[in-house]
Amino acid sequence: MDAASEAHQRECGVVTEGLDAHIVTLLSCVHSVLPSPPVVSGHAALLPPPEDGVDRISYLPDKILGDIVSRLPVKDGARTAALSCRWRGVWRSAPLVLIDSDLLTVGSESDARADARRVAYAVSDILDAHPGPFRCVHLVCSSLEEYPDLLARWLRLLAVKGVGELVLANRPWPLDMPLPPTVFGMATLTRLYLGVFQFPDTTAIRGATAFPRLRELGLCFVAMLRREDMEFLLSRSPCAGDSMHPSELKDAPHLERLIIWSSTVRDDLPRLVKIGHAPSLSILGYLEPERHTLEVGNTIIKARTRASPNTTVPSVKILGLRVYFSIRNNAKMLPSFLRCFPNVETLHLESKETYQPTGKLSNKFWQEVGAIECVQSHIKLMVFYGFRGERGELSFLKFFLETARMLTKLVIVFNKGSFASVAEANSKVKPLFSTKWASRDCSLLLLESALPAGEDKWLLNFKTGSDFSTKDPFVCAVALGGCNF
Repeated sequence: MDAASEAHQRECGVVTEGLDAHIVTLLSCVHSVLPSPPVVSGHAALLPPPEDGVDRISYLPDKILGDIVSRLPVKDGARTAALSCRWRGVWRSAPLVLIDSDLLTVGSESDARADARRVAYAVSDILDAHPGPFRCVHLVCSSLEEYPDLLARWLRLLAVKGVGELVLANRPWPLDMPLPPTVFGMATLTRLYLGVFQFPDTTAIRGATAFPRLRELGLCFVAMLRREDMEFLLSRSPCAGDSMHPSELKDAPHLERLIIWSSTVRDDLPRLVKIGHAPSLSILGYLEPERHTLEVGNTIIKARTRASPNTTVPSVKILGLRVYFSIRNNAKMLPSFLRCFPNVETLHLESKETYQPTGKLSNKFWQEVGAIECVQSHIKLMVFYGFRGERGELSFLKFFLETARMLTKLVIVFNKGSFASVAEANSKVKPLFSTKWASRDCSLLLLESALPAGEDKWLLNFKTGSDFSTKDPFVCAVALGGCNF
């Protein structure tokens, strides 16, 4: 890692000293996808004082002054009390934004863990001094494993004083750092992100503990030992409309997006993605047959599972899938996965590369696969990522073009450096033009990704997925060089 990257990570509170390179990458990814704090991070945007020296800001109403203080880094907000008697009580009465990275010593060469301890002490002082409520709290820079009791105390204070948004990430490790169950006492939360923790056992949590206002949930490398814990979390979040990585939706009537950024296989067993009652779910991905076992209702989806009302999720309009076309049994799951989502209009399909192929599906397989409703009647746009021109990829693309009657655009994206020239890339897609397309209005766009293979896997992040102004969170604008379709 270069010096500039290390400096940036230090500013964000990422400790890398003595850690394995893979762990450093993991932590970097966690911090890169956490929501940005709603404060002014520097002073470059501030206007100079008026030439006449008249203090006009102090004459503003208390509510506006409080809003100003809420948008300042916490240290600058506290310092406003020294401006004049008019400002003395503003900091304590304003809904505070507490971003612990603002408490780091800028440009300090001191020991990172010592710096983290100082931040922890400062956070305790602020939580004690301010009566609340807290508009937004980011706690990502403290060595939490050293202070498990202190973390529990922080969460109790936030529960009592009120907090709207909480981003809590363990620094720097271990993954089995237990998350205090006091986190469930914060009934005012509307947004919650947790990173690098072990989820508490919810069997010991009783009463009306809930997140009745929670609309956005992000879990970044959070270990859950019991499936029931995820059900507990979602059942106690009745208003959640956006979910990052929870993968068992037994009863989530308001959930609109389920973004599964990345999954690991434990004990060589795929992770269960269970969709029960989720009538508002419109965006889902990325599902991976290699890593996920899909269960719809009470049915495990297998290679030859037939579509029925009990095995379909009709609300999904945008779907993301990752498939190994060179692994025969993996690719055979693709038709069954597609049949579960009959009304998909936009399909993002990533072709994964493997160095241990086990056979490709022939044209005959796709000719005999039968009807897939979303392909025949609904998909208007498909973006195919990671194209390498392999036989398995071409067989599927031919099938798709021959049956997708509503398709208006097929975008095929190959990684930077995959082909020696544009002419070679064009020659790889040439066989697609020899087949009869079902849609007369379809156009094919061949693009080279701005990034080489491997560098684009972290582009899909929680910020994009949770931004409801972004209609399609799976469009990798960076990888596509800004191409808009």
